[in-house]
Amino acid sequence: MKNCFLCILLLTLSMQVTANPQNIEVFLITCGPGTETYSIYGHSAIRIIDHKNNTDLVYNWGVFDFSTPNFVWKFAKGRLDYMLGVYPYEKFLRDYFFEERWVISQKMNLDDSELILMLGLIAENLRPENIRYRYDFFYDNCSTRIRDIIEKATGNDLIYPPDELKKPPSFRALIRSYQKDYAWMNFGIDLLMGYPADRKASLRDRMFLPLEMKDALSGSVIRKDNLMIPLLQNPVTELDFADPVVKTGFFVSPPFVFSMMLIIIIILAGMFRNPGFNFYLDVFVFFILSVLALMMIFFNFFTDHQQLRWNLNTVWLNPFLILCLASILMNRKGFVWFRIAFFLALIFLMYPLFFPQHSNNAFVPLIMILLLRCSVRGGFTWNPLAKVHLT
Repeated sequence: MKNCFLCILLLTLSMQVTANPQNIEVFLITCGPGTETYSIYGHSAIRIIDHKNNTDLVYNWGVFDFSTPNFVWKFAKGRLDYMLGVYPYEKFLRDYFFEERWVISQKMNLDDSELILMLGLIAENLRPENIRYRYDFFYDNCSTRIRDIIEKATGNDLIYPPDELKKPPSFRALIRSYQKDYAWMNFGIDLLMGYPADRKASLRDRMFLPLEMKDALSGSVIRKDNLMIPLLQNPVTELDFADPVVKTGFFVSPPFVFSMMLIIIIILAGMFRNPGFNFYLDVFVFFILSVLALMMIFFNFFTDHQQLRWNLNTVWLNPFLILCLASILMNRKGFVWFRIAFFLALIFLMYPLFFPQHSNNAFVPLIMILLLRCSVRGGFTWNPLAKVHLT
């Protein structure tokens, strides 16, 4: 049934390619941010109206299937395939109406040859062997697929506007601007994303975000017979909703929560100096840190997400933390592992200016907890808590 539907779509597009292009209109659709994790960056799609065949369809490269076997594992490994979905524009608009997200439409000023080439490229994307693609957040997503098709359809005649930013933002800074109201998401992204996310993003690179692509393409022109024709017509608002406002209260933000954890650990460690309490305290602390260290290992070496590679957070969330936890559980001193973990965390904390990767403020209290407990377990005599008999 699914293959039959694809064949019908391919046949429809093939008819459009050979039909009179004057009967066809193509639009860039840009949608505002939502409140779900995957939707806060907005969305892009292409709308094609065929007046002769009386069709009005949306081509959406942002479709994924939650029922995919091992969905979470494939997502974590960077091996989750997205696909091109096609459905009536009315249904597309209705979905965004219920989500209360604004939708803006802009007609593309394409000549007949460009339009025919674009329809052919979309038809090629709809072939069963091409309809799925390996999703990459920065370089191959629902927006970059549209950008690439527009570039191929217009060729060298497409001219992007000059980049007015003297200092282009990094990929990380761009997504952080969309996550500013989501403090815990910012923390998680900064923890997991490695140095590649701190690369500077050119104007073309920034089009991986739908709203950035809308602005860039709105200022782009097509060269035709020594004339500069705007690529997109003026925007038309199809749905009008305000951007969602989500605020993370200061008292539940990561910096405050982890700072309170640091204060509580200092107070409790000073009040209860018996070996039993310190054992359970350190099992708790180093278990959490070991889980984070395992995440660093997994995403650095066992995932296809390139933006998660070369993560310098591995300096303080390192494999030695796992050896520290093992030493505690086996009731061994393990001074050497705690001291190595201590100095690595200290290096990361003292020299942030020398690291090219952005660091989140919420990391500081976590690193302070790590330094405190490593200095106790490492037997540093300058720490008064280290004088407690721990074994």
